[in-house]
Amino acid sequence: MNTNIKILLCFFVFYYSSIKSQYNTEFINYANIGRSVSVNLDADVGSNGINSALINKFIFGGHIDSADKAQSSKLLRASNNFGLNLNYDVSAFIKGNKKFDFLFGLKNQQVLNATYTRDFFNLMFYGNKMYAGSTANLAYCNVNALRFQEVKIGAIMHSVDSVAKIGVSLSFIKGEQLFYLKTNKNSSLFTSSDGSELQFNSNFNLAVSDTNNKNLTTFNGVGASADIFFETPYKSKLGKLSILTVNANNIGFIHWRNNSVQYSSDSTLRFNGYNIKNIFDLKDSTLNRINSDSAFKKLANARKENFNVNIPTNLVIINKIIWSHPFSTSFGFRYIFNANYKPYVFIEPEYKYKMLTFGFHAGYGGYVRLNVGASIMYNTPKWCIRIGSNSLQGFILPKYSTGQGLFFSLAKKIK
Repeated sequence: MNTNIKILLCFFVFYYSSIKSQYNTEFINYANIGRSVSVNLDADVGSNGINSALINKFIFGGHIDSADKAQSSKLLRASNNFGLNLNYDVSAFIKGNKKFDFLFGLKNQQVLNATYTRDFFNLMFYGNKMYAGSTANLAYCNVNALRFQEVKIGAIMHSVDSVAKIGVSLSFIKGEQLFYLKTNKNSSLFTSSDGSELQFNSNFNLAVSDTNNKNLTTFNGVGASADIFFETPYKSKLGKLSILTVNANNIGFIHWRNNSVQYSSDSTLRFNGYNIKNIFDLKDSTLNRINSDSAFKKLANARKENFNVNIPTNLVIINKIIWSHPFSTSFGFRYIFNANYKPYVFIEPEYKYKMLTFGFHAGYGGYVRLNVGASIMYNTPKWCIRIGSNSLQGFILPKYSTGQGLFFSLAKKIK
C-alpha cells in the first residue's frame, strides 16, 4: 500500500478511536461557534460499486475471500464511483468590529476518487480468465489522488441588512502530491480464447507529481483557492422562519512544478510470450524485455513539465425551516466538481433540548446510493462540541451497504 495512504489511514484510525462540519467548510459552522478557535475533522469513504466490508480490508488490511468479492460484484454497474476524503484543520474567527469577524486557518486536505467499469473491477479481483475470447472494457476510467495544505485568511460580515451573512476567504495552497489517470475511448484488454495472447489498446493520460520529493514540507506545487458564503433568513408559508445558505469552497487550482511528469498513449501492445531455450538463457537482456517499466515507456510519451490542475470544488445549498423552538428541518443539495461525484440531495431534521442538539441525516447520491446518519452537538456559552456521521450504514451493515464517515468539531469560544 502507498506510504501516504498508510499515513492517512493511521490518522483516521487515531481520530476514530478518540472521537468540522461534514461539508468541509468553516463558514457553515459559524452560526454555532461564532468567534472561536476550533479543531475540525471531516472523513468519509464510499463507493456505489464496492461494499464497506471490502473497502475496510483495502484500507486497514485483511484477507479478501471469494465471498467478499462476490458480495461487492452484486452492486456493480457498467460505470461505478469511489471516493475518499480526509480534511482536518485549525480555524479561528476573531473579532473585527461589530459587523464582521476575521477568519484565519491552517488546513490539510487529502482526496482520492475514481470512476471504474465493471470489467476493471473484475480484472483487478478475478484476473482475465473470464474474458477468454472476449474484450474487457477499460474506457472512461478515472483516478484522481491529491494532497495539499493551505493557509487561509478571510472575513464574515454577520450583520448585512441587519440579518444576512456574507463570508469570503482566500487561501495560499502548497501542493504535496498528485496522481491523475484518465482512460479514453477504445481503452481495452483482449484475451485470446486459449489465453496465449493479450492485446492491450492503450488510450490514456497520466500525470504524477515529483515522486522523489514527497513529504509534508515539500513544494511540488503552488496554488490558490477561494471560499464564498451567503446566508439569509426569510419568511415563508412553511414554519415560523426559513434560512437559506449557499456555500462554495475550494474554488481554485494548483500549479505543479517542472519535475512533475505527464504521460500519454494511444497505441496497441500485443503480448504472446517469450521463447526461452533453457534456464541458462535467462540473461539480463531477456529479463529487461519483460520489465514492466520498459514496457510502459514504450507505450507512453513521458515528458517533464509544469501544468495546472483544478482542485475539487465543493458546493452546498441548504434551506432550513424552523417549525418551532425545538424542531427544524434542513433540505440540502451538494455537488463536488472535479471529483467523480454524483449530485447529492439530503434532509436533516433537528431537535434542540437545552444545550443539546440531536440531528438525523438521510441522503442519496455522491459516492454511494443511500446515506443514513446522525449527530449530536453540545453548545454552551464557552464551548461547542459536535460529533456525527452522515454514513452510519457502513459501520452497522458493512457487507450489505456502502459508505462510512465521521465528522468532529471542538471549538473554544472567545469574545
